[in-house]
Amino acid sequence: MSRAEDEQIFADWVDRESVAAAMVPIIDSLYRRNNVVTTVHGRRLVGRSTNEILKLHRFARHIDGRELSPHEILPVLHMLAMLRLGPCVVDVADLNAGYRAQDEDDLETYLRRELEPVVDAGGHSAEPTDVVLYGFGRIGRLVARILLSRAGGAYGLRVRAIVVRATGPGDLVKRASLLRRDSVHGRFDGTITVDEGAGTITANGTVIRVIAADDPTAVDYTEYGIHRAILVDNTGARRDRAGLSEHLRAQGIARVLLTAPAKGDVPNIVHGVNDTEIGDAEIIAAASCTTNAATPVLVAIDRRFGIEHGHIETVHSFTNDQNLTDNYHRAGRRGRSAALNMVIAETGAARAVAKAYPPLAGRLTGNAIRVPTPNVSIAVLTLTLRSPTDKQSLNAFLRDISLHSALQRQIDFVDSPEIVSSDFLGARKAGVVDGLATIADGSERCVVYVWYDNEYGYSRQVVRVLESMAGGTLPSFPNVAADIRRAEWEAVRS
Repeated sequence: MSRAEDEQIFADWVDRESVAAAMVPIIDSLYRRNNVVTTVHGRRLVGRSTNEILKLHRFARHIDGRELSPHEILPVLHMLAMLRLGPCVVDVADLNAGYRAQDEDDLETYLRRELEPVVDAGGHSAEPTDVVLYGFGRIGRLVARILLSRAGGAYGLRVRAIVVRATGPGDLVKRASLLRRDSVHGRFDGTITVDEGAGTITANGTVIRVIAADDPTAVDYTEYGIHRAILVDNTGARRDRAGLSEHLRAQGIARVLLTAPAKGDVPNIVHGVNDTEIGDAEIIAAASCTTNAATPVLVAIDRRFGIEHGHIETVHSFTNDQNLTDNYHRAGRRGRSAALNMVIAETGAARAVAKAYPPLAGRLTGNAIRVPTPNVSIAVLTLTLRSPTDKQSLNAFLRDISLHSALQRQIDFVDSPEIVSSDFLGARKAGVVDGLATIADGSERCVVYVWYDNEYGYSRQVVRVLESMAGGTLPSFPNVAADIRRAEWEAVRS
């Protein structure tokens, strides 16, 4: 390749980069003024950098067989900004594909027709739902980060308070510091200030009350202007209906979400699988990180091939319930150093999968090995199917499910020969199928490997459940694409 050709490639890149840079303020304005979330084949554009936007344009080649041109998408965004849209999710890649597949209408006419229910609806500023984070550990802080990153929308979920145990002077500053800096997930994207006199942390303009309490019933949240809030219990100390109901005795709390597997008759929700069961239930649980990673993949495989029986083996990063160095622990093996050992541990993932998806009840077993990594885990699904399949067919099916189905937000798919666990840090999907590791030889037996960020990916699922509880699910456009995805998924189910 000549120097002139090299220069042309670079010039083309600079050109695309400048176009992507022009998209950023439009994407941001649509979100903040109208609560319009723009996506590219289901992946959010909101809050993305210029290079991340270009990366999403390149991702489109997995859908359409070609890289999406930013020169095609920029006019679509400009027109969306002119249409005074009401709150919705708009897939600009699908809209662009639909527009270019027809030659009858100009862009404005086409978009007005496709988006007719929300055109000229204007911005919407419905009152946000109050959220209380009870416990501010790994999951609590990540849920806070996600909600704070979305606080600029016209309505949604607003973190109003966190409840922690008082530990003495400087407690508030330390809590804020843990939100600001994270050894695994990096720095907080924004600004944080602390008012020790008022007992508040202000993050990206959101004032958060920090309340010290040991007894859930002792807090009157209405004293802080908090009403009909959803309380997210991140402690795991109360996991049955009786224990979690204590939160409902506190003034200002309307509903409770547990970020751990629940016991008894409390519904375990895996968003994308059984979130239709949320309804107006006062108490629900978001199951575990492993359950959220494995269940969508298991559901897809069962609906397509049928699962006779299987085993979930989880290779899981160590967690706070293990000892850093050898010391007493009430649980077996977990007293040994988490930083130095692989530790076999029990997991309730198999039972939890069955609670979220009853057709697999009694068909799965499970175990876990805790390993000396701080984050990202992998679930190895060893399955016996009712219908035989080979590696190519199984991978093609799982890849298609990750791109087009109702489980698009839960399942991702990769087939890189160089990928390792740290590459999944910050993964937004509940689980990522590693296609190259899939084992299937044309018989009824197969092995599927599913990576997951057991902290961030799980927290994204928690937020999806929160959004459903708050009734904040926005209408999606274009409807044709949504209908196709639903039809494809229903065909798999049948």
